[in-house]
Amino acid sequence: MSEFLGMPTPRPRPAADLDARVARLRSGREPYVLATVVRAQRPTSAKAGDRALVLPDGTIEGFVGGVCATDTVRAQGLRLLELRSVGRATLLRITPEAGEPHEEEGLVAVGQPCLSGGTLEIFLEAVLPPVLIHVYGDSPIARAFTAVGQAMGYQVETGPGIPADADAVLVASHGVGEEPILRDALARGVPYIGLIASRRRGAAVLARVEGGERVQVPAGLDIGARTPGEVAVSVYAEIISLR
Repeated sequence: MSEFLGMPTPRPRPAADLDARVARLRSGREPYVLATVVRAQRPTSAKAGDRALVLPDGTIEGFVGGVCATDTVRAQGLRLLELRSVGRATLLRITPEAGEPHEEEGLVAVGQPCLSGGTLEIFLEAVLPPVLIHVYGDSPIARAFTAVGQAMGYQVETGPGIPADADAVLVASHGVGEEPILRDALARGVPYIGLIASRRRGAAVLARVEGGERVQVPAGLDIGARTPGEVAVSVYAEIISLR
């Protein structure tokens, strides 16, 4: 039985309200699962087009059916969020025809626990915050890195302050204020930290930074990059490979 049994069944809310809630979640970089009813076979309380959001704490906002459907949507939605994979989605089929839970690629079928019966097919899509990249510096490589990251759909921020949930930090200031920003990134445990510098100069900088062995220098994969744009591509390739 779900640990969330006993929670009240969410009430339907206007589509505009749900869209506004989605906008707030996106701006706050909060993950959620969007559940959309794509097929409803009577008797069910939900109709095709009904939607709800599943939040990481198990809260459901919106409406995709009664308590039986809600508990199943909650459990499968939280499962998707635990995978932490952008674009992860599945079709959930809740039907009295399913004796035992059945799973195959892109589909999860579970039995209908309510006596009323009926079949629901609900599309679940995990929506995670975009990768957050912090760029320090105002060099041509820093500007190229920002442009390439935005083209990839990442959230790229610049300046001296590192966001709390940054996935990567690139220092491309060519000797200006490198050590403080590197120390800050290391102290925050940022998963990827890259320094644009030659191997020799980079080693000298990192020798003065505790934990500097975690910094990628020269940042980027060795693909023969020469131009700022090519260097930016090589760094993103390294970030992707390490992620």
